Amino acid sequence: MVPELAAALAGELVRRVDEERCLMRQARVDPTSRCRAALHECRGANAEALRTIVRRHGWPTADLVGAPASTAALMILLHAADLDFQLRCRDLIAQAAADGRCPALHHAYIADHCAVEEGRPQFYGTRVNPLTLRPYPIRRPQTLDERRRDVGLGPLDEQMRTLRDGG
Repeated sequence: MVPELAAALAGELVRRVDEERCLMRQARVDPTSRCRAALHECRGANAEALRTIVRRHGWPTADLVGAPASTAALMILLHAADLDFQLRCRDLIAQAAADGRCPALHHAYIADHCAVEEGRPQFYGTRVNPLTLRPYPIRRPQTLDERRRDVGLGPLDEQMRTLRDGG
């Protein structure tokens, strides 16, 4: 990919995530149906844009668009409403992480997201039920912190303590 195209894709991904964050803050302050609809519409448009990027260029890896834009792509993917698309991208991200083209942490987040959405136990403990503030079920919990360490996450107890303390 030519550097100008990679830079344009990076800028678009980051811009889209910034716009979504702004709408999320607005929806927290003003939780009206109008604000929620704007956020929903933004997420749908972001997912469609990411779908087009992936179809044309593959997963926007850190080595291709830079770490901030690759992380932005992951955020868009996590908020997409299409599980089939998320599953396809999960596999692309897994390969990119194995090849060192994007952080293993990206794979951990999308793998857990897809597992929870499919009703299966997660592997890294990155998904927490917002109602109970407890992690969704975890596969092989006795080796969880080892897996988390392997992808750059701290122990689950630390994550939960930070979450409970409002951080």
